[in-house]
Amino acid sequence: MIVSDVMTRKVLSVAPEETVEHAANLMLRHGISGLFVVDAKGTLCGVVTEGDLLRRDEIGTERHRPWWLRVLVSPGKQALDFTRTHGRKVSDVMTPEVTCVGSGTSLEEVVEIMEKQRIKRVAVQENGHMVGVVARSDLLRALLSREREKLPPTAPEDDRTIRASILATLEGASWAPMTTLNVTVASGVVDVWGTITNPDERRAICVIAENVPGVTVVHDHLVYVEPYTGTVIESPDDTK
Repeated sequence: MIVSDVMTRKVLSVAPEETVEHAANLMLRHGISGLFVVDAKGTLCGVVTEGDLLRRDEIGTERHRPWWLRVLVSPGKQALDFTRTHGRKVSDVMTPEVTCVGSGTSLEEVVEIMEKQRIKRVAVQENGHMVGVVARSDLLRALLSREREKLPPTAPEDDRTIRASILATLEGASWAPMTTLNVTVASGVVDVWGTITNPDERRAICVIAENVPGVTVVHDHLVYVEPYTGTVIESPDDTK
């Protein structure tokens, strides 16, 4: 399998000039641990994660080095630390170095990158623009979709056609929460993942997948999260 088979295409991102509070609110609302930072031109500028927001002056977690250690730390590093703990903009706290891969990269290579760099997500870029993201959860979903049904294998191209058709239909539905949805297909078996903020969206999303030629069964992993509070109200029973 390659990156385009499993990547999430509609990436939830944040602009570098947005506030730290806005980024934190997005992460909490959508139940994610990080956001890619993309400017108005679509250029990937960095990534901001929960870890970048742990040391903050507002909550009293700013790092306070003993005097003897401050002597050893350069003024530039101390200034940078101050900006990261007191800065109000995403650009102040983000990590500018982002690991990227192409949509044709093998999943084996992606896993090697994640293990080597100890990261949870990899940006997917084409022609200098971000087109998707592959997270550890996407790899687990790919594994589940392969192992759940022991059916005779079909051509990978057929599964890719099915996945592309489902995603295209979802993208055309104004009500579909594409920033949190992802779909994997293996041997005609579709697994639908993501969060929804309206219980009626669940069946409509599954109906879209069921109506695509070649689909044999649809497994629903959608989780209903109450808007703004982030409270999980209903999650699927994978044992069904």
